[in-house]
Amino acid sequence: AIRLAFEGRFEIAVAAVILAIALDAIDGRLARLLKGTSRFGAELDSLADFVNFGVAPAILLYFWALNGLKPFGWTICLMLAVSCALRLARFNVALDDPLKPAYASGFFTGLPAPAGAGLAMVPLYIGFLQGDSEGHRYATLIGPAVVLIAALMVSRVPTFSGKTVNRVPREMVVPVLAVAALVVVCLVTFPWQTLLSLALVYAALIPIS
Repeated sequence: AIRLAFEGRFEIAVAAVILAIALDAIDGRLARLLKGTSRFGAELDSLADFVNFGVAPAILLYFWALNGLKPFGWTICLMLAVSCALRLARFNVALDDPLKPAYASGFFTGLPAPAGAGLAMVPLYIGFLQGDSEGHRYATLIGPAVVLIAALMVSRVPTFSGKTVNRVPREMVVPVLAVAALVVVCLVTFPWQTLLSLALVYAALIPIS
């Protein structure tokens, strides 16, 4: 994604970050299934998350739009990357916290890194739908939105977590598989419309959580 951003191939770069989000959703479950979990793997996972969801989206946004704000654009992108690093560090520390509140098992503290990356790239989804090859004219709107997402990542706002869903009830297997298949088909056929819709639904769930 970073290389593609330098080359100006933004649509494929965004697709690479989305692929990373999808892989992040299954890597922990896969490691547990294969009995391959380790402390080394956990640390490597966090480092990969920082690059995938902090550095790559920040560089994408900078080259696509925010470099139009000169030093302010770079500062905003750096804020996104640093907020992602702080969010991941706090998550790792919280794993060993014996005083976590009861609700914490079903919620994240702050916006999770993959969701933050997905929401930060919403301006690119909209730009692709409009056929814009770059978004410099929208930089003054994109900048504050990215700052808000960075703030949510380091905030203590509870957000829904799907990590506690380890088993799907038997009667719900077919509907869940059907919805998952529909989402995949929509992602392949209408990628930017689907990603924008998913991002808006997730953003709407934040006040509810």
